[in-house]
Amino acid sequence: MSTVLKYENVDIYYDDHLILQDVNLHIQKGDFVYLLGKSGSGKSSLIKSIYADIPIKKGNAVVCNYNITKIKNKEIPYLRRKIGIVFQDFQLLPDRDVYDNLLFVMKATGWEQAQKIDNRIHEVLESVGLKGKHNKMPYELSGGEQQRVCIARALVNQPELIIADEPTGNLDPQTSLEIVQLLKKLSEQGTAVLLATHDILVYQKIKGITLICENQKITQL
Repeated sequence: MSTVLKYENVDIYYDDHLILQDVNLHIQKGDFVYLLGKSGSGKSSLIKSIYADIPIKKGNAVVCNYNITKIKNKEIPYLRRKIGIVFQDFQLLPDRDVYDNLLFVMKATGWEQAQKIDNRIHEVLESVGLKGKHNKMPYELSGGEQQRVCIARALVNQPELIIADEPTGNLDPQTSLEIVQLLKKLSEQGTAVLLATHDILVYQKIKGITLICENQKITQL
């Protein structure tokens, strides 16, 4: 199995405050990993360190073959193309339809050929169960459908790792289960998934590797 993320003895600081200490973490291709912890426990800081939004000052950290302890600013966009991020609050552009929301991300990350863009948009929408919804506006979609668009958006660059940060926070229990089942399916197809959640009902129903974030430490159950 190829390693997607490897942290060894990593300390994570936010400004000058130590948030997480001595983090050792390995995520392989196809892993489905829960990150559990209370608000303020350091989950978001860990996630931001993975896509190089918070610098790592101590330890060794490799994400998608980039050494993020030594990464140069000009390399960060290339790292982020290998990571798909799904947010709690969707962050869709409200004035553009589904197709143009995905097109915006693809243009921003270097896609140029119109036919390849079109093929990929329809491909990812079908993969998340939204075939034929490309011309819908965000306000015409349910919360679950909007989150599926966000997952499609995270998939367009064929990432090695998807980070889902509380993706069920604004959804009802049944829709939450469907979204996590979709993420689980993506992991089974080879994309590693790191899912930060408070959603214990979903956690109890869908099994995965479990990390606990508390007391400035990350431990695996």
